[in-house]
Amino acid sequence: MARLCRAAPVGAFHVKEPALTVSHATNAQIFRGLHQDGLLILPNAWDAGSARLIESLGASAIATTSAGVAWSHGCADGDLLPVPLLVATVTEIARAIRAPLSVDVEGGYSSDPRSVGETVRAVVDAGAVGINVEDGALPPDLLCAKLERVRSAAQQRGVDLFVNVRTDVYLRGLAPREQRVEETLARAARYRAAGADGLFVPGLVDRGEIRTIAVRAGLPLNVLVRPGLPDAAELAGLGVRRLSAGSDVAEAALGRVAAVVSAFLRDGRSEPLSEGALPYADAQALMAVR
Repeated sequence: MARLCRAAPVGAFHVKEPALTVSHATNAQIFRGLHQDGLLILPNAWDAGSARLIESLGASAIATTSAGVAWSHGCADGDLLPVPLLVATVTEIARAIRAPLSVDVEGGYSSDPRSVGETVRAVVDAGAVGINVEDGALPPDLLCAKLERVRSAAQQRGVDLFVNVRTDVYLRGLAPREQRVEETLARAARYRAAGADGLFVPGLVDRGEIRTIAVRAGLPLNVLVRPGLPDAAELAGLGVRRLSAGSDVAEAALGRVAAVVSAFLRDGRSEPLSEGALPYADAQALMAVR
């Protein structure tokens, strides 16, 4: 079973290449504009149903969580999801929502920049107007090469794709603590030159460091929810332009499922299953074809 959850090359499936609609181009413009002023808050979705629910609650845009998408297919996070499943998920989400859609493509599911470009082309064709792509523990040179392919793929499709680059300097401790700001800024400069539109720094929580990176990076700064992170109003004042929930919403949902199912298996009582639940009629109305 584990073999099913290993990344498959984009060439292993065929993606229809539809003509881009006005709404696709418009959503790309809207999404880029959401990073110019104020703070864009993104509670990340993992499938079409969660995306529609999040949109209905007032989200200005929908972003996916790579972990949540992988888990929804019975796969582990970490560039292991087969690309056809990613593209199918993006297609389903894009069908279900009107808001701009940004997709976490992890490291592009390949170390080959050409393959990463093909994957991004497929994701754009499926409806994405933004992506997240990360360096992880790999050299910045490799991500720069991937970014060149990503930009080329978006241009070929005529989409003003917002490329949000995640650097894991803080998350993975890739530099000594006293050097993390400067290492992050050095990578930001390289990624900006290679075509990045935004900088995502998960693990960044210190107010002074947030302000420094926001001011000096030359890219809209995206941070990830973490204990100790300032609230939305303070983050906006520090210069942050995007706040992501990452996998936390999916984790909360799975935690709730684990709790109610464990209780049900233990005693078979009906009442706890309905506590805090979205009523059937409301869910039906939410998912009705528009």
